[in-house]
Amino acid sequence: MKSIRIRLLVAAMAVVFAAAVAKSQSADTQAAAMHHHEFGFGDHMMGFFADYLNLSDVQQTQMKAVIAKEHATLQPLVQQLHQTHQQLRQYEEGAYDEAKVRAVAAQESQTFTELTVQKTRIHSELFQMLTPDQRAKMKEFEARHEVRMQKRMSQAPSGPPEE
Repeated sequence: MKSIRIRLLVAAMAVVFAAAVAKSQSADTQAAAMHHHEFGFGDHMMGFFADYLNLSDVQQTQMKAVIAKEHATLQPLVQQLHQTHQQLRQYEEGAYDEAKVRAVAAQESQTFTELTVQKTRIHSELFQMLTPDQRAKMKEFEARHEVRMQKRMSQAPSGPPEE
């Protein structure tokens, strides 16, 4: 039960973090477009959690400062993911070379692992800024989210559609 709570906490903080990172990315770059698309969040999510958790102005300022500070670390990782995605697309749309695809996929995996490590560290830092009541509320939100996701997963078709 505790590991589910931790996973839910990480997921909810990922929402907050992704919203803030998406906001900090420049909207006119391809990397920003890919990042925004990947996480699917924008300003509305940061605003949602600020309202939902009743974050104080001080908390919001502190969280924005952490996100701004970490932007320089995350942006190159997001750009690397975008580049590997583009490289893989050329093999989807052109001549397929399994060895090259495996090499690019391995590079993408390493980049995604580093991004996950950085995001988790930042989420932990952000979570520590919450009051005990806000933490409890966040955990409840994550638990409800997990239940919804499990329900959707159990309702998903198990195989390819029949013709």
